[in-house]
Amino acid sequence: MPKYYEFKVCGYYLYFTSHCIIECMHVHASDKKLTEAGSAKFFVTNNGDSIVKNKGILKDKEIKKIQSFIKMHYQEMYLKWREYSLTSYYGD
Repeated sequence: MPKYYEFKVCGYYLYFTSHCIIECMHVHASDKKLTEAGSAKFFVTNNGDSIVKNKGILKDKEIKKIQSFIKMHYQEMYLKWREYSLTSYYGD
């Protein structure tokens, strides 16, 4: 599972799975096993905003912090996404 970063953001790893690269760019947030079970899922738009598809086990406060982090780093994260996928941002 490719991680966007090796460090945790708000206590969660930000990653995507190799089987989900057929979808538009998105970010999973999980604290342990890096599986979709219990993880939050954020679809990322071309301006860095994100839409929560699944909250998983995250609290609203954690979601807002992660969304803020994504907004600040989405272009850099997109470069990692493009190493594995030909799809673009949500809504494109």
